[in-house]
Amino acid sequence: MTASTGTYPRTVSKTLARLAAQIAIGARMLSLDGHDDFNQGQISGRMPGSTTFLIKNAQCGFDEATPDQVVAASTDPLAPPDPLAPPELPLHQAIYRARPDVNGIVHSHAPHTLVFGATDLAIRPVSHDGAHFAGRLQLFTATSNTVLDQETGDAIAESLGTGEGVLLRNHGGVVVGKSARHAAVFAQVLERACRLQLLAEQSGVPYNWADLQDVERKRDFIYADLSVRSYWDYAVRRVCRTWPQAQAWR
Repeated sequence: MTASTGTYPRTVSKTLARLAAQIAIGARMLSLDGHDDFNQGQISGRMPGSTTFLIKNAQCGFDEATPDQVVAASTDPLAPPDPLAPPELPLHQAIYRARPDVNGIVHSHAPHTLVFGATDLAIRPVSHDGAHFAGRLQLFTATSNTVLDQETGDAIAESLGTGEGVLLRNHGGVVVGKSARHAAVFAQVLERACRLQLLAEQSGVPYNWADLQDVERKRDFIYADLSVRSYWDYAVRRVCRTWPQAQAWR
C-alpha cells in the first residue's frame, strides 16, 4: 500500500495490510466478472467505526490492482486527499459518513448493471441473485456524470438510504456491504441479477419471479454470512488461478 500523505499515518498495520490485499483481490474478482472499464471504477473498504478507508488508486484498472496500488482516504471531505486517490472519492466519503454499517463499497460500470440502470425496470427476484436486491436497490437519476463533488455524493448516499445498492442512471452501479469482501461479492451478484432479468425481458413472453417468502429464505440461506464467505473464497481461488502472484497477498 502506498504511503499516505497529510493526516494519514505512514506505518501500515497488519490489519490495514490485510484490508489492502482484500481490496486488490476484490478488484481482480470484479475484472474477471466483466467490470473493467479502462482504469475507471473503484473498490474501497474500512475497518468498522473507522473514519479512514482504503481505496484502489486512480491509475490502475481492476485487472491490475495490487495491494501496493491502494491508497488511504478520510471520510472528512476537508482532509487533503492522496495524490493518487480516484476523482470519485466524494461518492465513497459520503456513503461511509451516512452508513456506519457499511465497510465496503464498489462502484463500477459493469455492462448489464449500467444498461439496467438506463431503464425504469424494478429489479425482480428472477434468480437467486435478484433476491438479494429486490426492494433494496435504488435508482439515482439527478445526473449521469462522474461524481466529483460532495453535494452529488451526499445525494447518492441519500438515495441509497438503508438499501444494498443504487443504480446510477447511465453510469453503472454502487454496491455496499458490511466488508470489502461482501461488497465485491454482491457487486458480482448485482451484475448477474441484471443480466438474467434483461434476458427474461428480451424473451418477449411473460416471466415469473420468486415470491416474498422464497426471497426471505434465499436471503437467510444463500446470502448468509457463511455462504458469502464461501463465495469469496471461491473467487479468491479463481483470482489466484488467473494471477498466481496473488497467492502472496492472502
